[in-house]
Amino acid sequence: MAHKISDECVACGTCISECPVEAISEGDIYKIDQDKCVDCGTCADACPTGAIKPE
Repeated sequence: MAHKISDECVACGTCISECPVEAISEGDIYKIDQDKCVDCGTCADACPTGAIKPE
């Protein structure tokens, strides 16, 4: 099960640097490429707003 970023995302960039497989792309709200995500949860642990959750 991959993770998903909700609209609580403030585009701070913390998750991008934490993702080991570079599955997160920038935007007004960041997005996780579901095909690349390995469901490690590192991005969710790093997110200061709690915007990243298992899908």
